[in-house]
Amino acid sequence: MIKQEPQILFDYFYEITQVPRPSKKEGKIIAYLENFAKKHNLEYKKDEVGNIVIKKPATPGMEDRKSIIMQSHMDMVCEKNSDVTFDFENDAIRTKIVDGWLMAEGTTLGADNGIGCAAELAVLASNDIEHGPIECLFTVDEETGLTGAMALKEGFFDSEILLNLDSEDEGEMFVGCAGGMGTFADFTYEKMYACPEMHYLTVDVKGLRGGHSGGDIHVGLGNANKILARFLYGLYDIVDGWTLASFQGGNLHNAIPREAKAIIGVPMSQKEAVAVFANTFCADVRNELAAVDPDVMLTIGSTEKPEFVIDDTTKDLLISSLIACPHGVIGMSHAIEGLVETSTNLASVKMKENNSILIETSQRSSTESLKQMVGQMVRATFEIAGAYVYERDGYPGWAPNMNSEILKIAEESYESLFGKKPLVKAIHAGLECGLFKEKYPNLDMISFGPTMRDVHSPVEKLELSTVDLWWKHLLDILRRAPKK
Repeated sequence: MIKQEPQILFDYFYEITQVPRPSKKEGKIIAYLENFAKKHNLEYKKDEVGNIVIKKPATPGMEDRKSIIMQSHMDMVCEKNSDVTFDFENDAIRTKIVDGWLMAEGTTLGADNGIGCAAELAVLASNDIEHGPIECLFTVDEETGLTGAMALKEGFFDSEILLNLDSEDEGEMFVGCAGGMGTFADFTYEKMYACPEMHYLTVDVKGLRGGHSGGDIHVGLGNANKILARFLYGLYDIVDGWTLASFQGGNLHNAIPREAKAIIGVPMSQKEAVAVFANTFCADVRNELAAVDPDVMLTIGSTEKPEFVIDDTTKDLLISSLIACPHGVIGMSHAIEGLVETSTNLASVKMKENNSILIETSQRSSTESLKQMVGQMVRATFEIAGAYVYERDGYPGWAPNMNSEILKIAEESYESLFGKKPLVKAIHAGLECGLFKEKYPNLDMISFGPTMRDVHSPVEKLELSTVDLWWKHLLDILRRAPKK
């Protein structure tokens, strides 16, 4: 249990943390939502991919209001610290409260977007909340493919006002988001027998915070893949004939990679030089990232000889392209001060079967042509290196509508409740709203939520005091629903 007000909301959030819900494996949470609807005698329907919408009639006297649909995604990013044993497909999240923040023990918390789902369930289950006709939409696989939003059919819900509950800063309301795409590079290498006369080392990059590749890209957090590639590139200046057996780093396309690891071979006579270089390099990186990622570490240690290493040509092209590949903010918006317009994330490097090394990157921009441009930058980098490059289907951005009816209501509500104006912004992260707008062109939308930090990482945390503020704001918006 989580003893915290509003208790009904946290009761449902706790229940959600007990239900495994990895992206693309949402069967258990889908069953939970269906059982919830049946238990409360609420009309619901499920589509082919698993999206669920639950409907509730207006409270007495509110029947003349426009219908509002609240929306959250039911899946969560599954990240854990390397020293934590946890099965995201079967284990319940273990929560703790630290200095006013709700966190998990060594894993992602899943407040992104479990707290939004919990708020919807709390409204549906309550008998003392004023509202017009409401619908609650729970989508699948937002985190790894926007599958639910992409597959949503016209007519699945009826409302023309949508409240997206998937934002991460209380007191801020979002009216636009970036579009995104993914670019992949696949290197094929030849296996070479590892030389028995070499000294073999593991090189580990650890201690980085990680974070959301959209919402946190402007912070300048360390990227484990870039740091490891930079170290390996530096070996060319101090070691003759080093070899690379493996390179693994990062996991998800929408997370800035926290950890990366390589196995290398160096001549026996030069292992001390590598150790000295590692110490100097680590000190430099710690100094560079002291303000944002102070716990970063690069360590080396002896390991057993691997059976095979990567051929030298592919090794050189791989490391050079990882160094050259852009990562981070590419450009800022000229229209909205402080908004990242375009970025790219060097997300993961994974050793695959059939002598393959797969690199995944993700691009975001609020301008479609610039999204394509940065994708071309990444594509060209890896094509020059001889990799096979392909793209994942992208998704559209959401253009702001500053004349939105629901935006005006939400602004007035916030100022009435708290005596100050909320910030109205666009967000660099991708939201499902752009895809909803494609299917429902007349949809009037805003996105808002309580304050979260370090989402998509094992130090994800939810600021408890902001949940109550956000909940009060949500309920007041529902009470102020416009008339038909």
